Amino acid sequence: MSSPWTGIEPTVAILGLAVITVVSRAFFMIPERELPLPDWLKRGLKYAPLAALTAVIAPEILMAQGAFIETLRDARLPAVLCASAYYFWKRGILGTIVLGMAVYLPLHIGWGW
Repeated sequence: MSSPWTGIEPTVAILGLAVITVVSRAFFMIPERELPLPDWLKRGLKYAPLAALTAVIAPEILMAQGAFIETLRDARLPAVLCASAYYFWKRGILGTIVLGMAVYLPLHIGWGW
């Protein structure tokens, strides 16, 4: 009995995925002129990056192992509060990351939160 990976199927799958990736990423560059979008869609697309970022970060902050955290003794909460306060005070991304990690790491690694 031969292995299923010895045939042409893996090559076809890889080439097919490559074509799908190139076409989907280049879809907006293919037309010669800009695609007309309704005004409501243009306004809505302004919020797409913020919505995507929230969808990725919120579960990381509020959940552990697929369930909401049940205690305030979690190193992520003070780290997020300090990092958010710094960002709203200074508006600096690098400082926000550094302060958040400076609060998170001692609490998580040092105290086991």
